[in-house]
Amino acid sequence: MVEYQASLLEVAGDAELPPYGDQVTRVPLTRGAWVDLRPAWLIGEDLFTTLVTEVDWHAERRQMYDRVVDVPRLLSFVAEGEPLPHPLLLQAMERLNQHYGPELGESFVTAGLCFYRDGRDSVAWHGDTIGRGRTDDTMVAICSLGADRKLQLRPRGGSGCTHSFTLGHGDVLVMGGSAQRTWEHCVPKTTRPVGPRISVQFRVRGVR
Repeated sequence: MVEYQASLLEVAGDAELPPYGDQVTRVPLTRGAWVDLRPAWLIGEDLFTTLVTEVDWHAERRQMYDRVVDVPRLLSFVAEGEPLPHPLLLQAMERLNQHYGPELGESFVTAGLCFYRDGRDSVAWHGDTIGRGRTDDTMVAICSLGADRKLQLRPRGGSGCTHSFTLGHGDVLVMGGSAQRTWEHCVPKTTRPVGPRISVQFRVRGVR
């Protein structure tokens, strides 16, 4: 595994995050879906290392057709009311709620974490449709930490990739509107040498 090294330009863990809304770009999709991009926002000199070493990561196995397979990434989940594993994540959730709360009508309250150890780890095409995401418009805010990885989106039921974003350390991608119901997203495997990446997904109550 190629190790990720934090930039010397990253802010200290107890520093204030920079403003969020002044560098957000919205990309309209189809069917009432959209994506917001905010580059290089969630940065902190010890954030990535702290999450790698202190989060209670676990592996999962899932039924895939006629066999049970390993999920190709490590996972963790912070439920509503539970402490987040780093102060910057709490600050990020609060800032995102301030920015998106009026449009969303509710707050992000949970955090899912995925640890992609190298290019063999991935997540297949899917939408966050467990719970209210199957029927209601919602938002999912994805904060990318560590090595660059591609996140791809395509219309649900379609073929091929319609949009591809390379997310770097500290980048935030927010999927909104009908994106979970009418679009799918994935992080594909790659054969090129890449370092580890952590994805932190903030969600509202009742959406997974």
